[in-house]
Amino acid sequence: MSSSAHTTSVPAGVEHRVGDRRAGLDSLSPGTWDAVIDTCGYLPGEVAAMADCLHGRVGSYAFISSISVFADFSQPNGEDAAVGRIDDPETTVVDGRTYGPLKALCEEALQSRLGDRALVVRPGLIVGPHDPTGRFTWWPARLARAAPGERLLAPGAPEDAVQFIDARDLAAFILRLVEGGRFGLFNATSPQGLWTMGDVLRACAEVAGTQPSWDWAPSAWLLEQGVGPWMELPLWLPAEGEHAAFMRVETTRAEQAGLKLRPIADTAADTLAWWQALPPEARAFPQTGLAPEREAALLARLAAGVRL
Repeated sequence: MSSSAHTTSVPAGVEHRVGDRRAGLDSLSPGTWDAVIDTCGYLPGEVAAMADCLHGRVGSYAFISSISVFADFSQPNGEDAAVGRIDDPETTVVDGRTYGPLKALCEEALQSRLGDRALVVRPGLIVGPHDPTGRFTWWPARLARAAPGERLLAPGAPEDAVQFIDARDLAAFILRLVEGGRFGLFNATSPQGLWTMGDVLRACAEVAGTQPSWDWAPSAWLLEQGVGPWMELPLWLPAEGEHAAFMRVETTRAEQAGLKLRPIADTAADTLAWWQALPPEARAFPQTGLAPEREAALLARLAAGVRL
């Protein structure tokens, strides 16, 4: 349910309802639905209230969770791996510390009401056109302003594993599960070992029409320089430490259920086209990516062999 007053064009015969799940669920009464796809549940009380409100009036309830639910990323996680916990399950603060455990509690709130008829999909990093975070978009955008042969900083090593899923592929998979009457838990991201950081950067360079010169900076060196994983250098997480297996989540169950992914180049091309069509003021990356002067300084230090 959206709290926005934005009006949406819908097909003939389709009723469009607008509401705010945190202000009451009156707009969901009366009515029956074939399925609910809950994409914006962050607090367990919200999911519990929605499930209670729709009890007996919906054929399938799909909750979109996250792989961030897992307690330990030092090793690959399958669907049945332990989930994270927080000391205060009643908190309404959603941040980097609470997001995953709260999603796990949301899952449990739904499962306690629907039992084995609950459908929970746990995406990894969701990318593609209209992604406001820049966690993938920064790379094709960075390549689009690179001159042929320009030296660019690449994080880690070309063979480092990456996992993500195009939002359109995720949507198609969720609909496939709902239409097929499937229930249970599904990790939904690209399969282990399918893509590497080198694959991503090559695809982004191809769609941007440039051939840069990549300077690969070891993860340990980047950490020494104070470079922030994930946001300052999108998609990069050190292959050691507490997030060593964040990009190696087990997805066999989703693959067997029909998960299909488009090539990286297709996602990169469509994302770049969307970003280039934005007004200039909307193309900035205030929270993700290296500033040009920061990248230049790091490249100079890397070339000079500077360590802290």
